[in-house]
Amino acid sequence: MGLVFFYYLYLLIPTLYLLFKIWKWVDERRDRECYIIDYQGFKPTDDRMVSTEFSGRVIAKNKNLGLNEYQFLLKAIVSSGIGEQTYAPRVMFSGGYENPTLQDGILEMDEFFQDSIEKLLSRSGVSPREIDVLVVNISMLAAVPSLPARIINHYKMREDIKVFNLTGMGCSASLISVDIVQSIFKTYKNKNALVVTSESLSPNWYTGNDKSMILANCLFRCGGCVMLLSNKRSLKHRAMFKLKCLVRTHHGNRDDSYHCCIQKEDDQGRVGFHLAKNLPKAATRAFIDNLREISPKILPIRELLRFAVVSFARKFIINNNSQKGERSSKAGINFRTGVDHFCIHTGGKAVIDGIGFSLDLTEYDLEPARMTLHRFGNTSASSLWYVLAYMEAKKRLKRGDRVFMISFGAGFKCNSCLWEVVRDLDGNNQGNVWRDFIDSYPQETLANPFLEKYGWIQNEDPSTFELPEEYKHFT
Repeated sequence: MGLVFFYYLYLLIPTLYLLFKIWKWVDERRDRECYIIDYQGFKPTDDRMVSTEFSGRVIAKNKNLGLNEYQFLLKAIVSSGIGEQTYAPRVMFSGGYENPTLQDGILEMDEFFQDSIEKLLSRSGVSPREIDVLVVNISMLAAVPSLPARIINHYKMREDIKVFNLTGMGCSASLISVDIVQSIFKTYKNKNALVVTSESLSPNWYTGNDKSMILANCLFRCGGCVMLLSNKRSLKHRAMFKLKCLVRTHHGNRDDSYHCCIQKEDDQGRVGFHLAKNLPKAATRAFIDNLREISPKILPIRELLRFAVVSFARKFIINNNSQKGERSSKAGINFRTGVDHFCIHTGGKAVIDGIGFSLDLTEYDLEPARMTLHRFGNTSASSLWYVLAYMEAKKRLKRGDRVFMISFGAGFKCNSCLWEVVRDLDGNNQGNVWRDFIDSYPQETLANPFLEKYGWIQNEDPSTFELPEEYKHFT
């Protein structure tokens, strides 16, 4: 009996040790999770709304435009998918956009910071001094002291706070910010992080006549979002989303990708944002590479095997060239097997249509992005969070659902991630920018006041229409 006892004891001790190590490993992984506790979107005041008439007046005041450029610009506005409830910086209404100052950009950011951060911290019950990590991404405004320093000074945050200031990262910057926070959470336990994402438009209005640069004036609008992330166990029961995985793809080593989306000066020395004709090609290439890496992380094995078999068949069995060309433009993989909702960057109508076609998405899948583009425009890196807020306001997000975020940015970059909804979201979040008017969406036919007022400009022959009096100088 004694030998049997020691024999079982000999087996039991290593087993208990192994179980302890497994438990400890699982326990440590719980402390490394990245949760969104709450987020606050920024809705500027109504006096900053960009109406059809206001857009026309701003364009008409640009004496550098010829009739050709004027026609091109209005065509872009008419077909952009943007409504007239989007927002512009205050400097646009005061007329100072032709000679903006550094202070104009800083004041634009201060208005966003003080509105959104204040609301988020107040609602969450987290003190500014409880923030351990601050990540701010404003791509096109660099100030000294930095914008994070302004936030720290205003809210009197701690002296040992870890600060990251991202500039020049473009529309994909907010997922880069989340990636930074996730990396920190893997090393440090019980931390709170504040991610602040927006864009400063005040100093970046282009006043020249280069078509590749005036296009940015049509698409970009004011917005922003602040997110509270944490890996604290005490806050996990309040979390909204848990980050499952995040993949970043960067094609900066390709010259054509690097130059397709770049801030530069035109021939007259006016600074603007150049969008090249090869931008769709560069975006598609980055998108495909990103999907290739993230698909195995988010899709079930059965779908990956099915895709491998189908791809083999297409490559070696199908001989019809036209069929191969048609099918190769789509991903060919069913992302709905691992994804419930698609959160797409609102870079423009063409971006939304392109992703929808590539992933074979339905209009239901694309609705949040389309409605966000119409109501808020392209708000750069914060666009994703307006799309997510739309899904939440529509009560689409239930516990266990998986949300796939896709964003693009200059460089050229494609970043994507997968979030899991931690609890049922009833759409009553006070920080949701859609909360007060969500019942009027979706709009089956999106109102296009620009088309009603400027639709005549789509006629290619300037001799067949009469210019309104305020635009006579274009002739």
